Amino acid sequence: MSGQYKVAWLCEALLVSRSGYYDWKERRHSPGPRQMQNMQLRQRIREEFARSRQTYGSPRLARALGCPGRRNRIARLMRQERIFARQRSKYRPATTDSRHGGPIAPNRLRHLCIRRPDQVWATDATCILTSQGWLYLVAVLDLFTRRVIGWSMHTILDASLVIAALRMALAQRRPIKPLIIHSDRGAQFASAAYRHTLAQHGLLASMARKGNCYDNAFVESFWSSLKYELVYHHRFATLAQARTAVFDYIEAFYNRTRLHSGLAYQSPITFESKLN
Repeated sequence: MSGQYKVAWLCEALLVSRSGYYDWKERRHSPGPRQMQNMQLRQRIREEFARSRQTYGSPRLARALGCPGRRNRIARLMRQERIFARQRSKYRPATTDSRHGGPIAPNRLRHLCIRRPDQVWATDATCILTSQGWLYLVAVLDLFTRRVIGWSMHTILDASLVIAALRMALAQRRPIKPLIIHSDRGAQFASAAYRHTLAQHGLLASMARKGNCYDNAFVESFWSSLKYELVYHHRFATLAQARTAVFDYIEAFYNRTRLHSGLAYQSPITFESKLN
Protein backbone atom coordinates (compact mmCIF):
# COMPACT_ATOMS: atom_id res chain seq x y z
CA MET A 1 0.00 0.00 0.00
CA SER A 2 3.03 2.28 -0.11
CA GLY A 3 1.80 3.63 -3.45
CA GLN A 4 -1.36 4.96 -1.76
CA TYR A 5 -0.13 6.11 1.64
CA LYS A 6 3.06 7.34 3.21
CA VAL A 7 5.29 4.60 4.62
CA ALA A 8 5.48 6.43 7.95
CA TRP A 9 1.67 6.32 8.32
CA LEU A 10 1.52 2.63 7.37
CA CYS A 11 4.27 1.69 9.83
CA GLU A 12 2.49 3.59 12.60
CA ALA A 13 -0.83 1.90 11.81
CA LEU A 14 0.78 -1.59 11.74
CA LEU A 15 2.91 -0.93 14.83
CA VAL A 16 6.24 -1.55 13.09
CA SER A 17 9.30 0.67 12.85
CA ARG A 18 10.30 2.28 9.57
CA SER A 19 13.84 0.89 9.91
CA GLY A 20 12.42 -2.61 10.37
CA TYR A 21 10.28 -2.20 7.23
CA TYR A 22 13.26 -1.08 5.12
CA ASP A 23 15.43 -3.90 6.48
CA TRP A 24 12.74 -6.41 5.51
CA LYS A 25 12.40 -4.85 2.07
CA GLU A 26 16.16 -5.14 1.45
CA ARG A 27 16.28 -8.76 2.67
CA ARG A 28 13.37 -9.70 0.37
CA HIS A 29 15.33 -8.61 -2.69
CA SER A 30 18.62 -10.08 -1.40
CA PRO A 31 18.08 -13.69 -0.28
CA GLY A 32 20.25 -14.98 2.56
CA PRO A 33 22.68 -17.94 2.49
CA ARG A 34 20.00 -20.47 3.48
CA GLN A 35 17.66 -19.25 0.76
CA MET A 36 20.46 -19.39 -1.79
CA GLN A 37 21.27 -22.96 -0.78
CA ASN A 38 17.61 -23.94 -1.10
CA MET A 39 17.37 -22.34 -4.55
CA GLN A 40 20.42 -24.29 -5.73
CA LEU A 41 19.16 -27.50 -4.12
CA ARG A 42 15.75 -27.10 -5.76
CA GLN A 43 17.40 -26.87 -9.16
CA ARG A 44 19.46 -30.01 -8.49
CA ILE A 45 16.33 -31.81 -7.27
CA ARG A 46 14.45 -30.95 -10.47
CA GLU A 47 17.37 -32.15 -12.64
CA GLU A 48 17.91 -35.41 -10.72
CA PHE A 49 14.17 -36.11 -10.59
CA ALA A 50 14.01 -35.74 -14.37
CA ARG A 51 17.01 -38.10 -14.77
CA SER A 52 15.22 -40.65 -12.61
CA ARG A 53 12.29 -40.55 -15.03
CA GLN A 54 10.15 -39.07 -12.24
CA THR A 55 10.49 -42.25 -10.17
CA TYR A 56 12.64 -41.22 -7.18
CA GLY A 57 11.20 -40.24 -3.83
CA SER A 58 13.14 -38.31 -1.18
CA PRO A 59 15.30 -41.28 0.02
CA ARG A 60 16.70 -42.04 -3.45
CA LEU A 61 16.97 -38.35 -4.39
CA ALA A 62 18.95 -37.68 -1.21
CA ARG A 63 21.34 -40.51 -2.15
CA ALA A 64 21.58 -39.39 -5.77
CA LEU A 65 22.41 -35.85 -4.69
CA GLY A 66 25.10 -37.09 -2.32
CA CYS A 67 23.40 -35.82 0.83
CA PRO A 68 21.58 -38.73 2.53
CA GLY A 69 21.48 -36.81 5.82
CA ARG A 70 19.26 -34.12 4.26
CA ARG A 71 16.34 -36.38 3.40
CA ASN A 72 13.78 -34.35 5.39
CA ARG A 73 14.97 -31.08 3.85
CA ILE A 74 14.79 -32.57 0.36
CA ALA A 75 11.30 -33.95 1.07
CA ARG A 76 10.17 -30.46 2.15
CA LEU A 77 11.63 -28.82 -0.97
CA MET A 78 10.03 -31.52 -3.16
CA ARG A 79 6.63 -30.66 -1.68
CA GLN A 80 7.24 -26.97 -2.31
CA GLU A 81 8.16 -27.74 -5.92
CA ARG A 82 5.16 -30.09 -6.20
CA ILE A 83 7.45 -32.96 -7.17
CA PHE A 84 6.01 -36.36 -6.29
CA ALA A 85 7.39 -39.79 -7.16
CA ARG A 86 5.11 -42.18 -9.02
CA GLN A 87 3.07 -44.05 -6.45
CA ARG A 88 2.82 -47.80 -6.13
CA SER A 89 -0.04 -49.97 -5.05
CA LYS A 90 -0.12 -53.71 -4.48
CA TYR A 91 1.10 -55.54 -7.57
CA ARG A 92 -0.66 -58.80 -8.47
CA PRO A 93 0.94 -61.21 -10.95
CA ALA A 94 -1.49 -62.68 -13.48
CA THR A 95 0.42 -64.86 -15.95
CA THR A 96 1.00 -68.07 -13.96
CA ASP A 97 -0.97 -71.17 -14.99
CA SER A 98 0.03 -74.04 -12.73
CA ARG A 99 -2.80 -76.31 -13.88
CA HIS A 100 -0.69 -78.77 -15.82
CA GLY A 101 0.69 -82.27 -15.52
CA GLY A 102 4.36 -81.32 -15.77
CA PRO A 103 6.86 -82.15 -13.03
CA ILE A 104 7.34 -79.72 -10.16
CA ALA A 105 10.89 -79.00 -9.00
CA PRO A 106 11.61 -78.56 -5.28
CA ASN A 107 12.09 -75.12 -3.79
CA ARG A 108 15.87 -74.88 -3.45
CA LEU A 109 15.88 -71.29 -2.17
CA ARG A 110 14.54 -71.97 1.32
CA HIS A 111 17.27 -71.31 3.90
CA LEU A 112 19.79 -70.73 1.08
CA CYS A 113 22.36 -67.96 1.62
CA ILE A 114 23.23 -66.22 -1.66
CA ARG A 115 26.88 -65.13 -1.52
CA ARG A 116 27.99 -64.47 -5.12
CA PRO A 117 26.77 -63.60 -8.63
CA ASP A 118 25.59 -66.47 -10.82
CA GLN A 119 24.70 -68.61 -7.83
CA VAL A 120 20.92 -68.20 -8.19
CA TRP A 121 18.92 -66.79 -11.07
CA ALA A 122 15.18 -66.19 -10.99
CA THR A 123 12.88 -66.01 -13.98
CA ASP A 124 9.25 -65.10 -14.53
CA ALA A 125 6.81 -63.74 -17.13
CA THR A 126 4.46 -60.77 -17.25
CA CYS A 127 2.26 -59.08 -19.84
CA ILE A 128 1.95 -55.52 -21.19
CA LEU A 129 -1.17 -54.22 -22.90
CA THR A 130 -0.89 -52.36 -26.22
CA SER A 131 -3.47 -51.23 -28.77
CA GLN A 132 -2.35 -54.17 -30.92
CA GLY A 133 -2.80 -56.74 -28.16
CA TRP A 134 -0.76 -58.26 -25.33
CA LEU A 135 3.03 -58.28 -25.31
CA TYR A 136 4.54 -60.96 -23.08
CA LEU A 137 7.87 -60.34 -21.39
CA VAL A 138 10.11 -62.91 -19.72
CA ALA A 139 13.06 -61.79 -17.61
CA VAL A 140 15.96 -63.52 -15.84
CA LEU A 141 17.51 -61.81 -12.78
CA ASP A 142 20.68 -62.54 -10.89
CA LEU A 143 19.50 -62.56 -7.28
CA PHE A 144 22.83 -61.37 -5.85
CA THR A 145 23.27 -58.29 -8.05
CA ARG A 146 19.56 -57.79 -8.97
CA ARG A 147 20.60 -57.25 -12.58
CA VAL A 148 18.33 -58.29 -15.45
CA ILE A 149 20.70 -60.56 -17.37
CA GLY A 150 18.28 -62.03 -19.90
CA TRP A 151 14.93 -61.10 -21.37
CA SER A 152 12.66 -61.85 -24.33
CA MET A 153 9.36 -60.49 -25.69
CA HIS A 154 6.66 -61.91 -27.96
CA THR A 155 2.91 -61.95 -28.48
CA ILE A 156 2.72 -65.61 -27.39
CA LEU A 157 3.76 -66.90 -24.00
CA ASP A 158 5.18 -70.38 -24.44
CA ALA A 159 8.24 -72.47 -23.64
CA SER A 160 10.26 -70.97 -26.50
CA LEU A 161 9.90 -67.49 -24.99
CA VAL A 162 11.23 -68.49 -21.56
CA ILE A 163 14.03 -70.48 -23.21
CA ALA A 164 15.02 -67.42 -25.30
CA ALA A 165 15.40 -65.31 -22.14
CA LEU A 166 17.43 -68.05 -20.48
CA ARG A 167 19.73 -68.46 -23.50
CA MET A 168 20.39 -64.70 -23.50
CA ALA A 169 21.38 -64.88 -19.82
CA LEU A 170 23.66 -67.87 -20.46
CA ALA A 171 25.34 -66.12 -23.40
CA GLN A 172 25.98 -62.97 -21.35
CA ARG A 173 27.23 -64.60 -18.15
CA ARG A 174 28.68 -68.04 -19.00
CA PRO A 175 28.18 -69.14 -15.37
CA ILE A 176 30.17 -71.75 -13.55
CA LYS A 177 28.32 -74.71 -12.06
CA PRO A 178 26.30 -75.28 -9.96
CA LEU A 179 23.64 -72.67 -10.74
CA ILE A 180 20.05 -72.68 -9.50
CA ILE A 181 17.35 -71.27 -11.78
CA HIS A 182 14.19 -70.43 -9.82
CA SER A 183 10.70 -69.87 -11.24
CA ASP A 184 7.06 -70.26 -10.37
CA ARG A 185 5.03 -73.35 -11.31
CA GLY A 186 3.90 -72.04 -14.69
CA ALA A 187 3.38 -74.52 -17.53
CA GLN A 188 6.21 -72.96 -19.56
CA PHE A 189 8.73 -73.69 -16.78
CA ALA A 190 7.54 -77.27 -16.41
CA SER A 191 7.64 -78.02 -20.15
CA ALA A 192 9.88 -80.74 -21.58
CA ALA A 193 11.69 -78.24 -23.83
CA TYR A 194 12.56 -75.95 -20.88
CA ARG A 195 13.69 -78.84 -18.70
CA HIS A 196 15.84 -80.15 -21.56
CA THR A 197 17.55 -76.74 -21.84
CA LEU A 198 18.29 -76.76 -18.12
CA ALA A 199 19.77 -80.26 -18.37
CA GLN A 200 21.88 -79.25 -21.36
CA HIS A 201 23.60 -76.54 -19.33
CA GLY A 202 23.71 -78.38 -16.01
CA LEU A 203 21.29 -75.99 -14.28
CA LEU A 204 19.30 -76.97 -11.18
CA ALA A 205 15.58 -76.21 -11.39
CA SER A 206 13.80 -74.67 -8.41
CA MET A 207 10.12 -73.77 -8.13
CA ALA A 208 8.09 -71.66 -5.73
CA ARG A 209 5.47 -73.12 -3.45
CA LYS A 210 1.95 -73.15 -4.86
CA GLY A 211 0.21 -69.80 -4.48
CA ASN A 212 3.18 -68.23 -2.68
CA CYS A 213 4.46 -65.19 -4.59
CA TYR A 214 7.01 -64.43 -1.86
CA ASP A 215 9.16 -67.33 -3.06
CA ASN A 216 9.86 -65.32 -6.20
CA ALA A 217 9.80 -61.91 -4.52
CA PHE A 218 12.83 -60.45 -6.30
CA VAL A 219 11.31 -60.86 -9.76
CA GLU A 220 7.92 -59.69 -8.52
CA SER A 221 9.64 -56.58 -7.17
CA PHE A 222 11.18 -55.97 -10.59
CA TRP A 223 7.79 -56.37 -12.29
CA SER A 224 6.33 -53.89 -9.81
CA SER A 225 9.04 -51.34 -10.64
CA LEU A 226 8.58 -51.86 -14.37
CA LYS A 227 4.81 -51.48 -14.19
CA TYR A 228 4.65 -48.43 -11.92
CA GLU A 229 7.65 -46.61 -13.32
CA LEU A 230 6.94 -47.25 -17.00
CA VAL A 231 3.97 -49.28 -18.16
CA TYR A 232 1.14 -47.68 -16.18
CA HIS A 233 2.20 -44.18 -17.31
CA HIS A 234 2.13 -44.92 -21.05
CA ARG A 235 -0.41 -45.98 -23.63
CA PHE A 236 1.41 -48.08 -26.20
CA ALA A 237 -0.10 -47.75 -29.66
CA THR A 238 1.94 -50.59 -31.14
CA LEU A 239 3.80 -53.69 -30.02
CA ALA A 240 7.01 -52.21 -31.43
CA GLN A 241 6.58 -49.09 -29.29
CA ALA A 242 6.19 -51.21 -26.16
CA ARG A 243 9.25 -53.32 -27.04
CA THR A 244 11.39 -50.21 -27.48
CA ALA A 245 10.22 -48.72 -24.17
CA VAL A 246 10.84 -51.94 -22.25
CA PHE A 247 14.31 -52.36 -23.79
CA ASP A 248 15.19 -48.79 -22.83
CA TYR A 249 13.88 -49.24 -19.28
CA ILE A 250 15.84 -52.46 -18.66
CA GLU A 251 19.14 -51.71 -20.38
CA ALA A 252 19.45 -47.92 -20.13
CA PHE A 253 17.73 -47.23 -16.82
CA TYR A 254 17.16 -50.20 -14.48
CA ASN A 255 20.49 -52.00 -14.97
CA ARG A 256 22.72 -48.94 -15.37
CA THR A 257 21.18 -45.97 -13.58
CA ARG A 258 18.37 -46.76 -11.16
CA LEU A 259 19.49 -46.74 -7.51
CA HIS A 260 18.54 -49.95 -5.71
CA SER A 261 17.94 -49.73 -1.97
CA GLY A 262 18.94 -53.39 -1.60
CA LEU A 263 22.35 -52.62 -3.11
CA ALA A 264 23.21 -49.71 -0.81
CA TYR A 265 21.67 -47.30 -3.34
CA GLN A 266 23.75 -48.38 -6.31
CA SER A 267 22.66 -49.56 -9.73
CA PRO A 268 23.12 -53.30 -10.45
CA ILE A 269 25.95 -52.69 -12.92
CA THR A 270 27.76 -50.31 -10.52
CA PHE A 271 27.38 -52.89 -7.76
CA GLU A 272 28.79 -55.63 -10.01
CA SER A 273 31.76 -53.50 -11.06
CA LYS A 274 32.84 -53.14 -7.43
CA LEU A 275 32.88 -56.91 -6.87
CA ASN A 276 35.86 -57.47 -9.15
